[in-house]
Amino acid sequence: MAAVNPVKMLQDEVTCSICLDYFNDPVSLDCDHSFCRACIAQCCGGLTAGVSCPQCRRTFPQGNLRPNRQLRSIVEAARALRLQAEREPAPERLCEKHQEPLKLFCREDEIPICVVCDKSKRHQDHTVIPAEEAAEEFQERLQAHLQTLRAEREKLQGLKVSREETSQEYLKRTRVEQQRIVAEFQRLRQFLQEHERLLLAQLEKLHEMIVKAGTDTVTKLSEQISRLSERIRELEGKCQKPASEFLQDVRSTLSRCEMGQAQEPDEMAPELVKRVRGFSQKVIVLSESLREFKDTLPDALEEPLTPANVTLDPDTAHPNLVLSEDGKRVRWGHTWQPLPDTPEKFVSVPCVLGCESFTLGRHYWEVEVGNGPFWAVGVARESVSRKGWISLSPKDGIWAVGRWGDQFQALTDPHTALHLCPPSRIRVCLDCDWGQVTFIDAGTEAPIFTFPPGSLPGERIRPWIWVGDTDTELRLSP
Repeated sequence: MAAVNPVKMLQDEVTCSICLDYFNDPVSLDCDHSFCRACIAQCCGGLTAGVSCPQCRRTFPQGNLRPNRQLRSIVEAARALRLQAEREPAPERLCEKHQEPLKLFCREDEIPICVVCDKSKRHQDHTVIPAEEAAEEFQERLQAHLQTLRAEREKLQGLKVSREETSQEYLKRTRVEQQRIVAEFQRLRQFLQEHERLLLAQLEKLHEMIVKAGTDTVTKLSEQISRLSERIRELEGKCQKPASEFLQDVRSTLSRCEMGQAQEPDEMAPELVKRVRGFSQKVIVLSESLREFKDTLPDALEEPLTPANVTLDPDTAHPNLVLSEDGKRVRWGHTWQPLPDTPEKFVSVPCVLGCESFTLGRHYWEVEVGNGPFWAVGVARESVSRKGWISLSPKDGIWAVGRWGDQFQALTDPHTALHLCPPSRIRVCLDCDWGQVTFIDAGTEAPIFTFPPGSLPGERIRPWIWVGDTDTELRLSP
C-alpha cells in the first residue's frame, strides 16, 4: 500500500475544485463542500439564485453561502508553508553515476547531466547547455501551455454555466406547457361533460314524450279493438239465429255495421317527429366534430414517421438461419451452421434482430413476407433472452404479428387471431415516444394490428424476425 503524502493531502484540502488554486475567501454550502466565493458565484449565476453544488450536484433553493473562517486560516497557513519552502534552497540533485551536481542539460536526450557525463562518449556529439538556461526555455513553453489550458478551462466553465442556464430555461418552458395542456384538456373535458348532460336530458325528455304518444295510441287502438270484438260477437250470434228471428231488425243491424267502421289513429305528432330528427342531427354533427378532432390530433402532436434502413445482425441470427451478404434477406437453412455460440446469438428459437436500435422518435420499415407459411415480424427489446425457451409475446419482450399455416395472428398473450388474409408486405411502425407498435398492409395501407401506447418498455428496441420453415424467405424492403 502506497504511503500517504501529508503534504499532498494538505494541498488537496486547501485547493478549490473549480479554479484548482488555493481557496480565496472560502465559503461552504449546506452539503459542507467549500469553494471560492467568486467561483461558486460564477457557476451559479449570482448569489441570489438557487445554488447547485458542482461536486455532489445537490440543489439548494437559495444562495446560503457560509463563510468558512477556519478553512481560510488553514489556507493562509498552507500559503506560508509554501513560501517558506520556496525560500529554502532545495537539495541539489546529484548524478546517480558520478555523484556530481546536475548542472547541465543534454538537448538530444532531454535529460539533466553532470560535467563528467558531458565529457563521456555518450554525450560527446550532443548539444549541452546549462541547466538553468534549459529550465528557462521549458518554463516559457510550459507557461504558454498553461495559459492555453487556463483559457480552455475558463471557456468550458462559461459554456457549462450557459448550458445549465439553457437547460433550466427549457425545463421552465416544459413546466409551463405542461400546466397549459392540463388546463386546456380540463376545459375540454368540462365542455364535453356539459354537452353530454344537456343531450342526455333532452333525450330523456324526448323519450318521455315518445312513450306518452305511444301509450295514447295503444290505448285508443285497444278501445277500438274492444268495440270491434263486441260487434263481431254480436253479428256472429245474429247469424246463427233462425231466419224468422234473424230478419227482425236486420236493416238496423246493417246500419250499425256501416256506421261502426274503425278509424286509424293519427300518426306521431309532426312537432314530435321534428324534435326526433333535430336531436339526431345534433348527435351526427357532434360525432363528426369529434371524429375530425380525433383524426387531426395525432398530426398535431406526433412527429412524422421516419423511414429506417434496417439490416439484419448476423451476430444474433440462429444457426439455422441464412442471411444475405447485404443483411436484407433471411431464410431457413437445411443444416445447422457451426458458428460460435456467443451471448448475442439466438439458439432455441430461429430468430434474428436488426442491427439498428431505437429509443426515441417514430420510425418504420417494410418486410416482404411473400407466401411463406411460417413467419413473424415485429420488434423486440434489446435485452430479449437469446437462450432457452422464449415465449413469442410481450411477456418476453417481443411485439409482432405472424403466420402459422392458415392462421394469421398477433403475438399477444394469448395470441389474437386476425381475421384477414396475410399481406405479402408488412410495414412495421414503431413509436418510441408513445411506446407502441403498429402493423400495416404496405400494399393496401389497411391497418393490421396495433399494440396500444405504453406497451413497449422504455429501453432500446430492435427489429425482429422469426422464420419457421424452408419454404419461407423474408426480405427487408430497401
